Amino acid sequence: MKLNELLNSDKLTLSFEVFPPKTNANFENVYNAAMGVADLNPHYMSVTYGAGGSTQGNTLKIAQDIQDKHGVTTIAHLTCVGALKEDIHKAIDDMKAAGIENILALRGDKPKDYEGEPFKDYHYASELIEEIRAYAGKDAFCIGGACYPEGHVDAVNKTEDIDHLKRKVDTGCEFLTTQMFFDNNIFYNFLYRVRDKGITVPVIPGIMPITRATQVANAISMSGSNMPERFRNLVDRFGNDPEAMQQAGIAYATDQIIDLIANGVNHIHVYSMNKPEVARALQNNLNKIIR
Repeated sequence: MKLNELLNSDKLTLSFEVFPPKTNANFENVYNAAMGVADLNPHYMSVTYGAGGSTQGNTLKIAQDIQDKHGVTTIAHLTCVGALKEDIHKAIDDMKAAGIENILALRGDKPKDYEGEPFKDYHYASELIEEIRAYAGKDAFCIGGACYPEGHVDAVNKTEDIDHLKRKVDTGCEFLTTQMFFDNNIFYNFLYRVRDKGITVPVIPGIMPITRATQVANAISMSGSNMPERFRNLVDRFGNDPEAMQQAGIAYATDQIIDLIANGVNHIHVYSMNKPEVARALQNNLNKIIR
């Protein structure tokens, strides 16, 4: 199923992201965790993709099995990092063969261990989207993209960032999923600004339940996310107690999601970090709200 059919409806949806292993050594554990999330029968799932196609085989294996074994629609990620035109063409062909109908097209960030120039034939997600449309055909895939409520770290300012976002949508991006955020007011302000710019595609908030104190520093370094005082207090109080921190982090994410839905947001995407128990707890907390 192409996701534009679902995301342009009034149906409330809850979806999860999982990631493949970087190497085959731990494939079984990561695969089982991803299938554990799929067991929950979310409305759809996304599967991330390593720089330069470094996890391509595992990405497609997991995405295909989620669809074939669990009947859950998947999105496969595709990034510009390290990619040549022939790499992208092969990835597209492989996705078609695997029955994948949805792609999240990303510029991507240079990994710490990546040597050389990270951007070869493609420097922006808009170029990648144009290539997918040109090579695969206009209607072969539903293509989504990423957006950054607090501004992309490489953008000069938020106005320029939204200009780039508009270009991405104009080239054929049909929905947007946000980077994680922990203050819903940031999302509401961002949504107002993109709508004012004429961006009308669905904008799906990305929520990450922080279940370990160590994730806070990673979230800040990865996305520059603002951590509201309420959230910092939660980490200060429960960060040294793993079980309490997990429960508190799930409760905080649940509260974010309920507030978003109450304010008219119909689609929620959760960065599950391959934790079926966290995804299940969120689903249980929302089972009367999102059926």
